[in-house]
Amino acid sequence: MEDRALTDLRVIDLTHFIAGPYCTKLLADFGAEVIKVEKPGQGDGARALGPFFRDDPHPEKSGLFFYLNTNKKSITLNLKTETGVGILKQLVRDADILVENFEPRVMPSLGLSYEVLKGINPRLVMTSISNFGQTGPYRDYKATSLTVTAMGGAMAITGDEHRPLKPGGSQAEYMAGLVGFQSTMIAILWRWQTGIGQHADLSIMECISSNLEGANSEYAYLGVIRRRMFNRFTYGHPVGIYPCKDGYIVVTPGLGGMSALALLLERPELEEHELFKDRRARQERWQEFDELFLRPYFGEHTKKEIFHRAQALRMPFAYIQSVDELLEDEHFTAREFFVTTEHPVLGEVTYPGPPFKMGATPWRSGRAPILGEHNDEIYCQRLGYIKEELAKLREMDVI
Repeated sequence: MEDRALTDLRVIDLTHFIAGPYCTKLLADFGAEVIKVEKPGQGDGARALGPFFRDDPHPEKSGLFFYLNTNKKSITLNLKTETGVGILKQLVRDADILVENFEPRVMPSLGLSYEVLKGINPRLVMTSISNFGQTGPYRDYKATSLTVTAMGGAMAITGDEHRPLKPGGSQAEYMAGLVGFQSTMIAILWRWQTGIGQHADLSIMECISSNLEGANSEYAYLGVIRRRMFNRFTYGHPVGIYPCKDGYIVVTPGLGGMSALALLLERPELEEHELFKDRRARQERWQEFDELFLRPYFGEHTKKEIFHRAQALRMPFAYIQSVDELLEDEHFTAREFFVTTEHPVLGEVTYPGPPFKMGATPWRSGRAPILGEHNDEIYCQRLGYIKEELAKLREMDVI
């Protein structure tokens, strides 16, 4: 087997849904052995979430579960049983990392707090991902992606002038998963230097607040609260999203490229027009500017025509792509971003590749595991159980 950057790391994955699984997915995709512990008979709750292959709600056909669990090994284990907790402690003895994203009360209630686990394995790095962190007055509050995005401050700087807006999808959870991966690797680096593990406590709300694009420092240094993002009066007009012949285009010449915009519109004489020369007048009469110059031209051209012309003029325009267009995008294709792999239930699956490329120790493509697929390998070959003992554990609802 080809060595990867993280080949020597063994990870116990007690995560579910999105944030924790994305963290452990990155560990697995870059070579770590990730043992995903799932509830017997049900597995990770993401198995019950769509989209489902061919709209068939089957636990092995969830596209969400597939993407977030590539290259992992799945075992079933009931942590609500004393025997199940004992087996997990056996796995901890020679593990490097344990990642969990339960509510903060759960691991201690199972007898699996960091203090207990480091007594078994002082070298263990334990990463805990939760909505509000392991401490503080909100630690036991319920939350969703919407609530942590709101409470973290991101919705105060997104949307239009009068209404906050949440970014689409589960961006808070994916951000937390990425930060979880980073914090885990930082703890591993420290362990390589000292031989001692540690507990990484990650709050999704704090992940949001740490990425407010300068808003925090502006308030801390100047006492200024930024207006919502993409407000035309913040940056200079025109900066924004405009309809065109076949979709939408992101327009940015208000940042200083008005002469180039005149060339883009194939009307170089406009460079001398009052609304091209006078920034303040253009901002005050933005609707007139749009109706006179932008909307007529954009309405006659496709988004890619406008994009390539703008880029040739060194203006950072962009076209807005739908997901189906991403799969056909020439840049993604050239960089081989989307990959395919085989799954025993789904057949050939296409999915996004790594968020970064490594020259010497590349990422690996792979599939998500079937529920309990690696029970025999881990319990028998790793821990020394015999087949009869496994049958007994199944009867007892332990695995």
